[in-house]
Amino acid sequence: MRTYLFFILAIIISSCGKNYSPEEKAYIASVEKSRMEKDEWMKTDPSSPFNQDSTAHYAPLKYFDVNPDFKFQSKLYEYEQKDTIIILGTKGEERQVEKFGYVLWNEGGKQHTINVYHAINRNGIEYYSIWFTDRTTGKETYGVGRYLDFELNPDKDFLYTIDFNLAYSPYCAYSSKFSCAVPSKEDYIDAAIEAGEKSFH
Repeated sequence: MRTYLFFILAIIISSCGKNYSPEEKAYIASVEKSRMEKDEWMKTDPSSPFNQDSTAHYAPLKYFDVNPDFKFQSKLYEYEQKDTIIILGTKGEERQVEKFGYVLWNEGGKQHTINVYHAINRNGIEYYSIWFTDRTTGKETYGVGRYLDFELNPDKDFLYTIDFNLAYSPYCAYSSKFSCAVPSKEDYIDAAIEAGEKSFH
C-alpha cells in the first residue's frame, strides 16, 4: 500500500504546474508504472545486469520527469541501399550492422533525423534499434549514449511512435562486464533530449 501511495504521489509531483490532458496524465502514469516494474526486475531477476555481475551494486534507476512533448510520430524511411557498416562495442570489438532507414521529427523548430539499425545479436536473434547521443550525453545521461527499441511493422505507411521517455542506458552503464554498441557521430542529435533514463552513477 505504501509503494502504491508513493507511486501516486510521484505522478502528482511530476505533473505539478503543468496542465496535462486526461490522456497525457494516463500516459505519464503508465510510463511511471513501467519504470517501477523495471526497477523491480533489475533488483530481483537473475538475468538482470546487477545479478549477473556480483560487483555491480543495485540502486533504483534515475530518470527525467515524463514529458509528453518528447513523444513523436514518424514513418520509417528505408534507405534504398542498405549499407552494412562496422560499429564498435565499448570493449573495442567490431560489430556488423545494417543501416536500415531513419525516422524524423520536428523539435524546437528544427527537423531531426536518426538512423534505425538492423542487426543480429550473439544469440542469432535479429532486432532493430535506435542508438543516439545528444547534448545531455556525458552530463545528465550516460556517456556512451542511449537506446530506443524499435519494432518493424510490415506496413510501409505505418506511423511509428518515437518516445524518448523510454530511452534507456545499455547494460554497460551499470557493469563493466558488458559491452554495448557505441553510437556513431552520425547518430548525434543536436538537441537536449531531457527525457528517459539519466546516468546511473
